[in-house]
Amino acid sequence: MSPPDADGVEPLPEDLRQAFDRVLDGAKERGLVAPLAQHARRALAEAEAPPGSSVAEVSGRYGMVGSSPPMLELYGMIEKVAAAGVPVLIQGETGTGKELVARALHDASPRSGGPFLAENCAAISENLLESELFGHKKGAFTGAVADRPGHFVAADKGTVFLDEIGDMPLSMQAKLLRVLQDGEVRAVGANTTRRVDVRMIAATHRNLPAAVASGDFREDLLFRLNVVTLHLPPLRERGDDVRAIARAILPAIAEEVGREATITEEGLAALAGWSWPGNVRELENELRRAVALSSGTIGPDDLSPRILAS
Repeated sequence: MSPPDADGVEPLPEDLRQAFDRVLDGAKERGLVAPLAQHARRALAEAEAPPGSSVAEVSGRYGMVGSSPPMLELYGMIEKVAAAGVPVLIQGETGTGKELVARALHDASPRSGGPFLAENCAAISENLLESELFGHKKGAFTGAVADRPGHFVAADKGTVFLDEIGDMPLSMQAKLLRVLQDGEVRAVGANTTRRVDVRMIAATHRNLPAAVASGDFREDLLFRLNVVTLHLPPLRERGDDVRAIARAILPAIAEEVGREATITEEGLAALAGWSWPGNVRELENELRRAVALSSGTIGPDDLSPRILAS
């Protein structure tokens, strides 16, 4: 038997090592290293899981925590959709983790070696949004002191994620539609276009069909975006995932605040009893508050009054 490696791990038998190398070489040739790694992590978690437990309970998937039925369904959809190059529309309430899902789709796709660039369509003005997405030429407007490529050019062979696309102005929607239809981008102030190869992922908390009916969103753009739609469940529909998420994020929050902290079962039960209208983002902020106010062990008395009253 071969001696252990320097890190103390027993080496693979030669026949298994060769078989693994062949699989890895095939994954590299087809650009599928990231999906292979995700599959391997899941398989290892299954092998190491206690009898009767699920993979989600042991390790979560795609960087997310939770084993509730809505999350297991979401994991399955991500696994099916990630390898495809089609546009994806992610719908969910504010704070449910739409960008996390977008990154999971990118990381588990053949484009994982390319860039992932994100922009919030509700956070910046229309003129700036056009420049951010499509780029601009030097002198195109005041302050344009140099050429800038924009996200669609910079993310060539990768993914562009547009958050809160339901808030994009109608004039910008028309320009985005041309990019999706033709695969070409024209920078602000340019006379020519440039071809790009980018996967489009969009997200919104709005009801886009209702926005189409009211004239606030283009129907043809909606058809282009929602080839596949992923629905993110709100935290109130995820049952005991609240406890699992709280345990998972508490160490990082404690480090951020600069204090050590643990949480009691009673504290977790109180968190699980709240409806979380702000979803995971609200849970994160509640834990920050509790860490700051507690003596190091978070119990029900360290939580906000609204949570205790629920």
